[in-house]
Amino acid sequence: MGSLLKPPPLAREFFERPAATVARELLGCILVSECGGKRTSGVVVETEAYVGPEDPASHAARPIGRTARNDPMFGPPGTAYVHMNYGVHWLLNAVTDAEDFPAAVLIRALAPLDGRDVMRERRGRSELTNGPARLAQALAIDAERQRHPLDRSPLWLCSGAPVPEEHVVRTTRVGITRGTRRELRFYDDRSRWVSRR
Repeated sequence: MGSLLKPPPLAREFFERPAATVARELLGCILVSECGGKRTSGVVVETEAYVGPEDPASHAARPIGRTARNDPMFGPPGTAYVHMNYGVHWLLNAVTDAEDFPAAVLIRALAPLDGRDVMRERRGRSELTNGPARLAQALAIDAERQRHPLDRSPLWLCSGAPVPEEHVVRTTRVGITRGTRRELRFYDDRSRWVSRR
């Protein structure tokens, strides 16, 4: 099924690596959504890695362990972990590393490609995909995509134009209170769609 998609999706092996590596390599890749029956897409320009049980900012940090909420993080690499932030906004993560090891990459921002009019209609404002909650709303991503394999419709990731190393900025993560000194956020400094500089 996935092989029929255009452009073709990233293979599971892409995600079977440490979250920080995947977070860096996802820059320049394309997220495609056919959720809601309409095609929207964008280039990944900002990501954050959550690197396992020893990461205090992770939903699956060791004191928390495995719960009903974070269980999708323990799933197969290359699947979606969709969680609600502050009880209001859905956020999309790609599960990484190995099954039963809770690690994931948060997709923080996209540069829009297909379906900008659809995104505007869903968002009701000009800020479309420069933030994880905004992009999820613009691409109609919600809890229905929980555990969805990201190599098939209606939601998949595919390769794009790699971001040269000189344009990759690595910083601390945004909006967390633990693990604040870890430089696990990556963004393309050429993009105006990055959520925060």
